[in-house]
Amino acid sequence: MPQHSFDVSTGADLQEVDNAVNQAMKEIQTRYDFKGSNCTIAFDRTKSELVLDADDDYKMKAMVDVLQTKLVRRSVPLKNLKYGEVEPASGGRVRQHVALQQGIPTDTAREIVKKVKAQGFKKVQVAIQGDELRVSSNSRDDLQTVIQFLRGEDFGIELAFGNYR
Repeated sequence: MPQHSFDVSTGADLQEVDNAVNQAMKEIQTRYDFKGSNCTIAFDRTKSELVLDADDDYKMKAMVDVLQTKLVRRSVPLKNLKYGEVEPASGGRVRQHVALQQGIPTDTAREIVKKVKAQGFKKVQVAIQGDELRVSSNSRDDLQTVIQFLRGEDFGIELAFGNYR
């Protein structure tokens, strides 16, 4: 019998994140409650990290709200954002680092494998391949059942299913 498989991965499209940051900055520059303030959002593609810089906590919360709205409109999963502590910066300002989760962490991948095996799916193999998982089986119906099971579970990250063969 032919072997069927699909990949489980996670991550955000960095171009969509960049577009959402640009849209959020445009809105922040035109909003009345940000009038006269110097609030910025910096996006570092290589680190997959956002740095939010605001005048005070109130403006920081408003910036996060604007950014999340723009990310949702661009279909970027908010579950993959890891917010750091709001830390004081120079001049009485505040700064916050937001990390974008790209790829499934090893401990989460092990947890997914453990839960799939505990479910008792017959003839389903799950293999960790770097920062994604490959699920394979002889039966496409079993693979569909695994996808439905994984969608019902909460692993703290947004799972994407692709490369279904």
